[in-house]
Amino acid sequence: MYPLLVGVVVLVLWQALVTGFDLPPYLVPSPLLMAKTLVTDFAPLMLSLWVTVKITVLAFVVAVVVGVAVSFLFVQSKGIEMALFPYAVLLQVTPIVAVAPLIIIWVKDPVASMVICAALVALFPIISNTTLGLRSVDPDLQAYFKLNHATRWQTLVRLRVPSALPYFFGGLRISSGLALIGAVVAEFVAGTGGTGAGLAYQILQSGFQLNIPRMFAALLLISLTGVALFVLMAWATRRALGSWHASETSSD
Repeated sequence: MYPLLVGVVVLVLWQALVTGFDLPPYLVPSPLLMAKTLVTDFAPLMLSLWVTVKITVLAFVVAVVVGVAVSFLFVQSKGIEMALFPYAVLLQVTPIVAVAPLIIIWVKDPVASMVICAALVALFPIISNTTLGLRSVDPDLQAYFKLNHATRWQTLVRLRVPSALPYFFGGLRISSGLALIGAVVAEFVAGTGGTGAGLAYQILQSGFQLNIPRMFAALLLISLTGVALFVLMAWATRRALGSWHASETSSD
């Protein structure tokens, strides 16, 4: 309720300032003009939104699958983790803008190349959080499993995975937003047009044409998509942890 109220207040102030100072739309469009643009340019904006969401979701799924698999590999041996984890950090600190052109050249399919770029941006939080969760096991429970001669697989499935779930879902909330950022950056670099154009292309074209209301409308759709992804991940977290984990059951 409170976020919605704050949003309404911001929009009202925005509209009042634009109207009061008589700002031209090529500098700052008013919320009413932006809403009108969403209606008049609904078809191209929705097609671009679908392209961006498709790339984001595919990249997010790839990041989750690869990140979880790598985390399971890391937890099997401390030596493997120490040898390979720096390369995961290298993926995180390397600007995607620098490597995206190479990926787009190497991978001929534009959608596949943009998915790879976005997945690289979203990968590290999954690896980092899941690995931390798999290693954050209660020592007493771990000793109990050893006392009962539990196999490595039983320890992983029945002890490590439940312990890692809160960390994993925390990584999901971060990674979903990063996947969207990676998708938009990849679209900027790829510059694909036509039916394969995402919201980033709409922003570029609007800037070239000085169609600032459409640019703001595209930015709004990107922001709303990011909020929707976060809300979806928060809902999934509550569904998975709400009945047993303190982070969701606490009333504070």
